[in-house]
Amino acid sequence: MSRLPTPITVSGPPDNRRALRRRRAGEAALAWTFVSPAVLIIIGLSVVPIVWSLLLSFQADDLVTPSRWVGLDNYRALAQDPHFSQALRNTLLYTALYVPVSMVLGLLLALALNRRIRFVGLYRTLYFVPFVVSATAQGVLFSFILDPEFGAANAVLHHLGIPSQGFLNDPSQALPVLVAISLWSGTGFCLVIYLAALQDVPASLTEAARLDGADRLQLLRHVTLPTLRPVTVFLLLWQTIESLQAFDLVYVTTKGGPLGSTTVIVYFIWQQAFQNATAGYGAASAYVLAVSLGLVGLILQLLRRRVQGASV
Repeated sequence: MSRLPTPITVSGPPDNRRALRRRRAGEAALAWTFVSPAVLIIIGLSVVPIVWSLLLSFQADDLVTPSRWVGLDNYRALAQDPHFSQALRNTLLYTALYVPVSMVLGLLLALALNRRIRFVGLYRTLYFVPFVVSATAQGVLFSFILDPEFGAANAVLHHLGIPSQGFLNDPSQALPVLVAISLWSGTGFCLVIYLAALQDVPASLTEAARLDGADRLQLLRHVTLPTLRPVTVFLLLWQTIESLQAFDLVYVTTKGGPLGSTTVIVYFIWQQAFQNATAGYGAASAYVLAVSLGLVGLILQLLRRRVQGASV
């Protein structure tokens, strides 16, 4: 039985190998020189606050006097706090109203603006502009428009013979009004994403369905919507996370009122940590939110992978 030949390896002189190692070490040092500022910023602004707030959630701390270790007492108090339960209900209701409506409106507008019509570029821009307006500016604008005494909204209702409304000052109307304000800006983002996805719908599938006699509704149901599934899952994840972190609009318009009807979870965290000077309690509620966001993200990512696997 013949033996396989022994492979011949050619190695350079020792001096060349040392020079190569020195060159690689120099390149690595140069690379870390450029990367280190970004790494330090990430560690200082992300990693350190995350660890510090986790430790803070197990302490009683008012950010002035020395803290005191209390273990899980902050989390036990959260489970029995009616204000936290109210903030959680308000957040879930806000999310349940905002997310599906924004996605449906965005899809309908995208379907309408995906046609060759005059001034379509202008219409797309007008629908997207509110999205780039900051939540603070939106809050100031709509606070004037929806003012119960001097606002333009009640003036229009008065001319139409409709009684004046409390809007942001009415506990039964405040949260739906905030949802409507958010839809005014957030729908534009869904519109742009869906509009970009509609450009990628294969024209061959559409033509084949039309040759088979499919009408517009059947095209939408059997061709367009299945193609948009990955984008829909992405928007569901994005809009859900955005709605669970709502804060700016609430802070500018209602400050959690009236009667706590618009106190969402992030505003509750800010209120406990900085207004009531109970930083440990606020940190505990922040970690409850962080774990909830992680679970939501994990579930939606699993759903996204399943959708992508089914579409392959």
